[in-house]
Amino acid sequence: MVLIEQVPSEQAKSNSKPKQTSESTTTKVSPPADSSSTATAAEKAPSGYASDGYETASDTELNETENGSNRESEKAVNATSSSSDGDLKENTQQPETNVVQLNEKALAQANDAKVEGNTLFKDGLYEEALSKYELALQVAADIPSSTEIRSICHANRAACFSKLGKHAETIKECTKALELNPTYMKALVRRAEAHEKLEHYDEAITDMTKILELEPSNDQVRRSVMRLKPLADEKREKMKEEMIGKLKEMGNSILGRFGMSVDNFKAVKDPNTGSYSVSFQK
Repeated sequence: MVLIEQVPSEQAKSNSKPKQTSESTTTKVSPPADSSSTATAAEKAPSGYASDGYETASDTELNETENGSNRESEKAVNATSSSSDGDLKENTQQPETNVVQLNEKALAQANDAKVEGNTLFKDGLYEEALSKYELALQVAADIPSSTEIRSICHANRAACFSKLGKHAETIKECTKALELNPTYMKALVRRAEAHEKLEHYDEAITDMTKILELEPSNDQVRRSVMRLKPLADEKREKMKEEMIGKLKEMGNSILGRFGMSVDNFKAVKDPNTGSYSVSFQK
């Protein structure tokens, strides 16, 4: 047997709807026991996960897992960046520290060589002292802070050459020392003495004048300047005579082709100006 359910007519449907509406408006429906917890969960649900006002356990765990993973990734990136920055700074500072330490070590070695040279100089071993000073100069050559020790070593080498009677070498070493330290008094004195011994009186006077600028109360140097000025004047006159003699020889070689000589020309010195006037005589 087949049971057939009667389908309500359209009129019956329309009549039933007002009744439902009336009941819904007048009758208070008690919410389910867990509606408050459901509403609270819906309010707390993050954006993008509150579909239809509900949040599943799997959605919450996924959200927390993703957020946790992102935070761990950010921490790892920050830690790696900080470590890289620290390594970079350490690597940048380390070469500078090594250079400073190497320079200090080289300066100490140069100073030791200089001290050994001083001992040899006192013992009269000037050649051996020269070698030690040269070693000190080589060790300290490329160190920016070695100006003082290099100027001292050059001046000490000049003293060795002076003891050995090599005055030209003395002048060279003193000049190198003064290039590093223009007010180095010992180097100025030694170079002035070497110039005087080589009869470079004008150059010696120049160095002594510089010494007097630095030490105006140095009466000994002042007396030396007064002593050297007449010698410098005498040497200049001698050099003029030598020059005139050489010019005469050259002139005779040329004028001799025409039957003349420089003796046909007379040079007269003007006592006021020191210049010469030349006149022709047969």
